[in-house]
Amino acid sequence: MDRLQKILLIALISTSAGAWIASQAFQEGMMIAMAKPYSPLSVLLFAAVWTAGMAAMMFPAISPVILLYGKLVKNSYSSTTVVVEGGKGPNLVKMTLFIGCYLAVWALTGLALLLSWSLLLNSAVAATGLSSVIYGLILIAAGGYQFSPLKAKCLGYCESPVSFFMRRWRSGTAGAATMGTYHGLYCLGCCWPYFLLMVALGWMNILWMALFAGIIFGEKMWSRGIWVARAAGIGLAIAGVITALGI
Repeated sequence: MDRLQKILLIALISTSAGAWIASQAFQEGMMIAMAKPYSPLSVLLFAAVWTAGMAAMMFPAISPVILLYGKLVKNSYSSTTVVVEGGKGPNLVKMTLFIGCYLAVWALTGLALLLSWSLLLNSAVAATGLSSVIYGLILIAAGGYQFSPLKAKCLGYCESPVSFFMRRWRSGTAGAATMGTYHGLYCLGCCWPYFLLMVALGWMNILWMALFAGIIFGEKMWSRGIWVARAAGIGLAIAGVITALGI
């Protein structure tokens, strides 16, 4: 590991730790924001705390991608399929754009989940009074997705940073933003069920966040991460059946 990668790794760990602290420090405000999604201030507060939470949960799992990208933008590198432009020293603009666009995907996802839950699902729960059934179906759907081809495809790109850059490499600052967005979308394809549950079921405390972060880390860092995903899927489906039946 060269000096740049060490700096990036320390920065990722520090940012993730700070984000954990921030997300928990403002957890109460976030829960209030979830209860009042029609207030612009509440939406901004939710977006800020949600994005901090995403950084806390996702940065450890995506560190190999960021470290590899830092190496690619530093050194002149070529292969049979890609040619990466070199440069002296770390390119902070590209790194910032890559990480910033990655987080932007998650920020927009959080807002979409908040608004859709508040406007649609929460209304359905209130109207029908069948909260346990609806919550159970959400858990079952989240568990079932873990066995889908889309989950497997997205996880494949998340597991292999080299495959991701070989397929999605774009040069320049615009390329950095594009690749950060693409990687955010792949991670979204892998992990959206966990974050749907966090919003829908109000599982925003540190214990649930740590559990889901551990599952995501196992999925992305282990070569057989799909088995971690499927084990989680079985657990979610069983929890869904128990919840729906009121056992």
